[in-house]
Amino acid sequence: MKWLVILGLVALSDCLVMIPLTKVKSVRESLREKGLLKNFLKEHPYNMIQNLLSKNSSHVQKFSYQPLRNYLDMVYVGNISIGTPPQQFSVVFDTGSSDLWVPSIYCKSKACVTHRSFNPSHSSTFHDRGKSIKLEYGSGKMSGFLGQDTVRIGQLTSTGQAFGLSKEETGKAFEHAIFDGILGLAYPSIAIKGTTTVIDNLKKQDQISEPVFAFYLSSDKEEGSVVMFGGVDKKYYKGDLKWVPLTQTSYWQIALDRITCRGRVIGCPRGCQAIVDTGTSMLHGPSKAVAKIHSLINAKHFEKEYVVPCNARKALPDIVFTINNVDYPVPAQAYIRKNANNNRCYSTFEEIMDTLNQREIWILGDVFLRLYFTVYDEGQNRIGLAQAT
Repeated sequence: MKWLVILGLVALSDCLVMIPLTKVKSVRESLREKGLLKNFLKEHPYNMIQNLLSKNSSHVQKFSYQPLRNYLDMVYVGNISIGTPPQQFSVVFDTGSSDLWVPSIYCKSKACVTHRSFNPSHSSTFHDRGKSIKLEYGSGKMSGFLGQDTVRIGQLTSTGQAFGLSKEETGKAFEHAIFDGILGLAYPSIAIKGTTTVIDNLKKQDQISEPVFAFYLSSDKEEGSVVMFGGVDKKYYKGDLKWVPLTQTSYWQIALDRITCRGRVIGCPRGCQAIVDTGTSMLHGPSKAVAKIHSLINAKHFEKEYVVPCNARKALPDIVFTINNVDYPVPAQAYIRKNANNNRCYSTFEEIMDTLNQREIWILGDVFLRLYFTVYDEGQNRIGLAQAT
């Protein structure tokens, strides 16, 4: 069976399309520099709420609500185009949501004025789907309408692709973001009702042979990160990919065995769930577990964040996430990040303030994904992990 998987990945790599990503300043960093972060964090605690409106709700036809999402820490962006002739946008390729949306020329919010916006009248292939949409996030709201057009991602073309056009965007996170919009890569179950996701459309239109994509995120350099569609490139990882089955098909959600430090369990003691998410830089977990880790690494509360003495980056032990019986260590240099502007060092562990789901759940963001090359295989409902080069 193993040789079949290897052969499959080799075959997929022949039709691989790679999109370069640029590491940019996060909204968190921008707000921190401007002295606005403390108030923002007070007003927008990180929530992990997964309560999509029930399918028989009378509101579903008019509005589509997303799981709450916080765009404070997105830092890897890539370019796409929409329309004929193409209009260029910088987007976050986000495994924690499923929709594509960009600002439209009809949006006069501050967030739209400072970003590129789509003009439907300049595209000969645009169609208005006649549906209003409203997306609510942990850090703001977007309302607008649904359209469809030709979307190009590198050499890939998705024709008749549904996407959102904002008419109003509220919240500082959108105002201060480097990116224009979001391209969601999670499952159709959390997409706007009646739409086909970008990855599914690419597969349906034979642009990719399998609904597979992968991320390599560079650690410190602005350039060098990539998202690849249709397969994997072995030069970006060491050893073999370890496959992990998904526990549900909405987010890219897997079972997490435990979290340990020096062999002692410090989180997820009876097993729990984890969402693998390119849409956040942080490691999010339940408040009690994160408080325990902060106590362990001697992190101190400071202006709604947690700071750690910078010399601790060389002294503190690895924190190990065990997934499907394989250990994935995260060293202190990764989970404590130094800020170049103020020379402070910050913990990248952040608590989830509220979850409607009583099970313990963690979100493994870019802190984890910079260390481990990750393959997302929608066709077989699994994730592949290997040490990044």
